[in-house]
Amino acid sequence: MSTPQPIVSDSLAAPEGGFDWGQLGRFMLSRLGYPIIGILVLLAIWWLGGWAIASNPDTESFADFAPAPAFARLLELLANGYVWEATTPSLIRIGLGLLWAVVIGVPIGVAIGLYASLREVTHVPFQFLRMISPLAWMPVAVLAFATWDGAIVFLIAVAAIWPVLFSTAQGVRRIDPLWFKVAKNLGADGFQMLYRIIMPAIGQDIFAGIRLAVGVAWIVLVPAEYLGVTSGLGYAINDARDTLEYNTLAAMVVVIGVIGFFLDGICVSLIKHFSWHHEG
Repeated sequence: MSTPQPIVSDSLAAPEGGFDWGQLGRFMLSRLGYPIIGILVLLAIWWLGGWAIASNPDTESFADFAPAPAFARLLELLANGYVWEATTPSLIRIGLGLLWAVVIGVPIGVAIGLYASLREVTHVPFQFLRMISPLAWMPVAVLAFATWDGAIVFLIAVAAIWPVLFSTAQGVRRIDPLWFKVAKNLGADGFQMLYRIIMPAIGQDIFAGIRLAVGVAWIVLVPAEYLGVTSGLGYAINDARDTLEYNTLAAMVVVIGVIGFFLDGICVSLIKHFSWHHEG
C-alpha cells in the first residue's frame, strides 16, 4: 500500500514537488513589500519637504510640519485621548450623511435604472446639481438647519448622494432583462422582484458607489466642520492653524489619512463580498 503524500498548495509548489520559496517571496513582496516601499517613499518626500522648510529663513517657523515633530505630537494626542475626542464626532457626522445618501440615493437610482422615461426627465437636473460643489450649499445649510451638526450632515449627504445614485442606476441597467421575464413567469410580484432580483444583483454596485461617496464625503468633512462647531477633525485642524500648533496640524492630517484609508478598505471588502466573480 502506498504512503499518502502531503497536499501542497499549487501556488506554492515547485515543479518537482518541493516548496517554492520564490513564489512565497513574490507573494510577500506584493502584499507587504510594495506597500512598505510606497510608505517609505512618501515619508522621504515629507521629510525632504520639512527639511526644505526648516532650512529656509522665511519658512522656518513652519518647521513643525516635518515628520519627526508631527509623529511625536501624534503620540501625545493619542495618549491624552484628544485624537479619539476629535474623531468620534466626525465619524458620527460621516455616518449620518452617508446613511441619508443611501436612503435617498438607492431608491432613486433603482427607479431611474428601471424606467427610461424617468431617467430622461431627471438627467439634466441631476447632472446640473451634481456639478455644484457641496460647499456652495453652506449658506443654504446654515439657514435651513437649526444646528451646526444638521448643516454638516446635510453637506456630507449632498456630496455623497450622487455616486450612490448613479452607481445604483448603472447596476440596475446592467441586469439581464431575461431575469425579470423569468421572475414574472414564476409569479413574482413587485416586492419579490426587488428583493429577489434587483437588490442581490446591484449589491456590488451600491457598495462601489458608497466607496466613491466615502472619498468625496471625507474630503468635504474638514471644511464643513469649520462651520462653528467645537468638535471634530475639521475643527481640530482649524484650531491648530489658529494657535500656530503646526505639529498638531500635521498630526491630525495623518489621522485623517489613516481613518480614510481604513474606511476605504472596509468598502473594498464589502464590494468583494458582494461580487459574483470571486477570485480563487
